[in-house]
Amino acid sequence: MSRAVEPDLVERLLDGEHRALARAITKIESQSPGYRDIVSELHAHTGNASVVGITGSPGAGKSTLVDKLAKHYRDQGETVGVIAVDPSSPYTGGAVLGDRIRMASNVGDMDVFFRSMSARGQLGGLSTATADAVKALDAFGKDRIIIETVGAGQNEVDVVKTADTVVVLVQPGSGDDVQMLKAGILEIGDLFVVNKADMEGASRTVAELQEMIHLRDDPRANLDTGHHGAEAFDDAGHGHGGHGDHADTGETETDADAEGDPSDADEPPVWTPQVLETVATTGEGIDELVETLDDHRDYLDASGELAEKARKRAGEEIRQLLRSDVNRLLEAELDRRGGVDAFAEAVVEKETDPYAVAEDVLEPLRECLDDRDD
Repeated sequence: MSRAVEPDLVERLLDGEHRALARAITKIESQSPGYRDIVSELHAHTGNASVVGITGSPGAGKSTLVDKLAKHYRDQGETVGVIAVDPSSPYTGGAVLGDRIRMASNVGDMDVFFRSMSARGQLGGLSTATADAVKALDAFGKDRIIIETVGAGQNEVDVVKTADTVVVLVQPGSGDDVQMLKAGILEIGDLFVVNKADMEGASRTVAELQEMIHLRDDPRANLDTGHHGAEAFDDAGHGHGGHGDHADTGETETDADAEGDPSDADEPPVWTPQVLETVATTGEGIDELVETLDDHRDYLDASGELAEKARKRAGEEIRQLLRSDVNRLLEAELDRRGGVDAFAEAVVEKETDPYAVAEDVLEPLRECLDDRDD
């Protein structure tokens, strides 16, 4: 493997040079020679940033919400990195919206690093380059990293592989969006945010989301529309479900169960997805959103799920890289043998069949691996 063209690039990035960070991410996105060496050297310096994924349908106000979140964190003295994964151009593969101004509240602030990247047609709008760019921002020392995804249908589920906390934005009265959540996206959300909550239908959308979450976690659960967020799980690590206390007893079911069975105190914390309301254009609800994001981070730490997420991400990354590299090796082997079209023609002419072709092409790889085992 060729080494990085700029041997001091990683050192300058780790020293806090924004130009080096930008150049490293450019190399990562374009997969320039040596980009893997850059990511490998950065790996030991990662694991400190809090990574949040913001996803949802187009028009839900993701960019405005990200802008306000970044400003809030800056006001707290924290540094922020934002990766906006845009739709890929069908002609160039580049980010169609890459040049738009999206961080109006943070223009000129060097401690807010914004980068628009192409989805490159990857499932979920997140390419391998995006995950590597997160590592670069993390190693650089960014306290908070926000990933804003394309938000195009079911593909959003891939955001889970990169973010610690996933926020799903929904517009008020967006019945189609809520129905879409039932098809699978509901499973990825740690927080659900009804943005543009000053619009008609916001309360109904909140109620629909709460009902869906309760039915997912417990078909017998009762609805309650109390406070969301700060009481997501109590000091003993028991989840409140983010929907306040029961009206009759003043206790959640989890609290009552804990008192009835002392052994429950040893159970790990439980998180029920929260439903919040925001008006991103005015900043309304941002404080509560940040508080709830911090609550979820605390839950991840207390439950051990943060480490488990990291292990799962590492495992999936290894698999993805192996699939990618092996595919390239096999494509090269196919070309060496005359190309896939020649094999396809032989299959059509009944001279062979697809299984036999696959077996034949893979045989050298199998023999190599078998020899190493011996």
